[in-house]
Amino acid sequence: MKFKILHIYFLIGILFISSLSFAQNINLTEENDLKFQTFFFEALKQKAINNYSKAIENLEKCYELDSTNIAVQFELSKNNLLLSNYYEAEVFIDLALNNQTDNIYLLQHKMNVYKQQRRFIEAIEIQKKVVKIQPKEADKLVLLYIQNREFDNAEKLIIQIEKDALSTQRIKVFKRYLNNRKIVKKPIDGIASSIDAADIAILKKEFDKSKNYNTLLKIITHEVKNNLFEMLYIDSKVGLELFPAQPLLYKINGLALNRIGKYNEAIDVLTLGIDFVIDNNEMEAGFYDELSKSYKGLKKDDLALKYKQKANNLRKGIK
Repeated sequence: MKFKILHIYFLIGILFISSLSFAQNINLTEENDLKFQTFFFEALKQKAINNYSKAIENLEKCYELDSTNIAVQFELSKNNLLLSNYYEAEVFIDLALNNQTDNIYLLQHKMNVYKQQRRFIEAIEIQKKVVKIQPKEADKLVLLYIQNREFDNAEKLIIQIEKDALSTQRIKVFKRYLNNRKIVKKPIDGIASSIDAADIAILKKEFDKSKNYNTLLKIITHEVKNNLFEMLYIDSKVGLELFPAQPLLYKINGLALNRIGKYNEAIDVLTLGIDFVIDNNEMEAGFYDELSKSYKGLKKDDLALKYKQKANNLRKGIK
């Protein structure tokens, strides 16, 4: 009888200890969940005010609590990319993609990680996967082909896009750009004589031989200062053939087109070129300034004001 009573007490004791342990585990889980949420929302708050380092600190605390959380991996990658920490950005987006290989948002971000490093070949391969999931994203693949100087592939893809009735205004801009790049005009008679500086003549001969980017910059700087906009248009266009990923050349070409009254063509070039600007607010603002002038020339004052305001906001640090 005593043995049975002892046995009952023993079972009750085990059940009590198990219940207590289970309750402690529940409390610990709830506590960790609360900590996770606090750190995660603080990270989002810090990111919203451009404090990316602080956001990463909070996300790392989330990662310690749950290293398999895809949202944390994704945010760690995004914040690291905003700080140009490319290795870390790639590591964390790969962790997320290991769990969701066909997640279009993760794939789009990985493409941006490659694109910001000018690793266009890898970016193209990722964007191809994106397009399979969402065909409307094909315009970004066209741009990547252009940035990697794969002009034939860009033209073929545009033909396919048009066949699939997926053409957009952006695709029309790319098409016009690809058509215009084949037409490199010769200097207008008499313009060459307007440059009387012997050093510029020497620089032009040097550039014809070397195709050196810095030499080209000296030439176009001279042309801007001396208001030689027809020649500036020609030389910047030649430069774009050789250096299609240099945003400054798109801006200069757009400036020249504005000055000679070719506003629609300027809009096409500037709209394309702004995609090459990365982490340079002043450069981006310069593009918006020129777009504002283009629309002003077309008497589209509402759009002119819109782009002028975008330029001013960028200079104030407002995206």
